[in-house]
Amino acid sequence: MNSTSIKKWLILSVLFFLPVIFLLFLYPSTHNYNSLDIVKNNIKDVDSFTYIEEDKRLLRGNITVLAFLGDNPMDNLTVALNLKELIYDKFKGFKKFQLLMIVPNGSEDQVNELLLELYAYDELKYWGFAFGSSDQIKSLHSSLKSSNALNSDLSSPYIFIVDKDLSQRGRIDDRKPSDVDKGVEIFGLSSYNSTKVSEIKNKMNDDLRILFTEYRQKRKAGVDSNNRRNENIEN
Repeated sequence: MNSTSIKKWLILSVLFFLPVIFLLFLYPSTHNYNSLDIVKNNIKDVDSFTYIEEDKRLLRGNITVLAFLGDNPMDNLTVALNLKELIYDKFKGFKKFQLLMIVPNGSEDQVNELLLELYAYDELKYWGFAFGSSDQIKSLHSSLKSSNALNSDLSSPYIFIVDKDLSQRGRIDDRKPSDVDKGVEIFGLSSYNSTKVSEIKNKMNDDLRILFTEYRQKRKAGVDSNNRRNENIEN
């Protein structure tokens, strides 16, 4: 066999085996997938709240972005528009995804006004409003992990991710690599500031993508997000 033939077979062998080797490197990563941290369990559901035209939406069974708009929802139009553009438009095609706005009883007229603003951009098939008493709203918020209290009008610029099993998701360790190198003490991220476009666009977007990927991986390989949470706490 001459050198030309040897080179030919060598090139063909490389072209054949290189993709196989690449796939073998990717395969273990499926099993080492890091899921989104659980930062709090047993979040209260909203089954006792009321809804527009009986459009009842529960937290259980859905991946929910939860927001508190307060007595005057129109005052938080910027929050709603940020969520519409940066979250809803990107994830509305995912199965079991919803945005749920918590508002006090008596704010129905302002909610309808807010809906007119939002409908100008798109239909809101996966967007709901839950009406509750002051005590119901405070009880729901207190079941969440948050370092920020509700405002006096029961609103908050901070929004939350709640998974299908009523667990709040976020980051146990939100440090950047540079923070780790400097020895900065661990700090987490349990809610997202909706007035900070960069935080919603980058961190919350990324975390939701991780959560949706996690649910796909769970169906395939039984990934348990508690494993990562426990490992982080132990470390």
